[in-house]
Amino acid sequence: MFVISISALKRNTAILREVADAAGCHVVLALKGFSCWKAFPYLRDDLDGCCASGLWEGLLARDYFNKHVVTYSPAYDDQDIAELCEFTHHLDFNSLGQWFRYRETVMAHPRYLSGEMKCGLRVNPQCSTGSTPIYDPCVAGSRLGITADQLEGADLTGLSGLHFHTLCEQNSDDLETTLAAVDEKFGYLLRSEQFTYLNMGGGHWITKPFYDRERLVRLVKETRERYGVEVWLEPGEAVAIHSGVLRAKVMDVFESAGHRLAILDISATAHMPDVMEMPYRPDVYLVDGELPVAGDGPAVTFEGEIYQLAGDPENLAAAEGVVHRLGGPTCLAGDVTGDFIFPRELVAGDVLVFDDMAHYTMVKTTTFNGVKHPAIALQHEDGRVEVIREFGYADFRDRLS
Repeated sequence: MFVISISALKRNTAILREVADAAGCHVVLALKGFSCWKAFPYLRDDLDGCCASGLWEGLLARDYFNKHVVTYSPAYDDQDIAELCEFTHHLDFNSLGQWFRYRETVMAHPRYLSGEMKCGLRVNPQCSTGSTPIYDPCVAGSRLGITADQLEGADLTGLSGLHFHTLCEQNSDDLETTLAAVDEKFGYLLRSEQFTYLNMGGGHWITKPFYDRERLVRLVKETRERYGVEVWLEPGEAVAIHSGVLRAKVMDVFESAGHRLAILDISATAHMPDVMEMPYRPDVYLVDGELPVAGDGPAVTFEGEIYQLAGDPENLAAAEGVVHRLGGPTCLAGDVTGDFIFPRELVAGDVLVFDDMAHYTMVKTTTFNGVKHPAIALQHEDGRVEVIREFGYADFRDRLS
């Protein structure tokens, strides 16, 4: 079961609201990272709206968040444009070709003519600051954003915003580096009276304890003063980080070629795909009714349960316990979360808790292999757990019918 803590979500959004107020900018939720709409009422007061990656996310923002909608997609079709023009407030394009194709339609729409809808371009400052290539939109040949040379001599009539998104789980020093590249390549546009907003995208780890929020506030203020534009931030992970867990049950334990294997009722490929794509290694806790003993490693209590943190086999010299390789119930050989050290041998029926499973997890889950999909629950501030979605055979059957 996925369990989302309302208290943790509100803790994150309170930090984001404080930053936005101090910097004088707007902060919206990136739905690609977290789109559990039953939680929206608890986020709405602190956030200015949502960032949508296309029509369907935009409709979700319109129907359930009821505030500002910022939309960007690598490409739109005729239906997307027709529907988005009815409600989105920012409509950002990925290429000049797409903008030229739809410019006449968009600029003739009453919401554009009234100023209720504005249009922008996503730009590529060609400044890589991350370490994971799959998440770097500034690599050579990137399909995301327009480079400075492509804008030379282009007719930009009708546009009023620029949008860049180059960060992924990064601190504000990388934003500072990126802003220097944006100024070098696109500053002349932002200084013109035509452009009135700059969207700095997401990937800002604003709610992490080590994040330099003072520098972010300074950078946003400097940007607003330098160009005279509105600034928008669209974090997804920063909204939902450390706000949800995935509870799993051990189904079987056995040995193979010197490895002790534990098969769980949840799958990395179906329920935690970032473990394989990023790659990302979650913290794992064993729910154990016995108090930890010396040498077992850290333990915490939660709702009357004792959570013992599993160790990392790379630190075997500093840890005691039993190494288990955690695998899922699918037929994919690589459906493995990783090797973890537990204070004792796992047995069928044990409960494990995977931390930080609210963002970029539920939005990517599948019913691959017909594996049972975890239920979704909200944990309210009074501790009450409300199951908001359960899945059954019909969800698997009807997806392809």
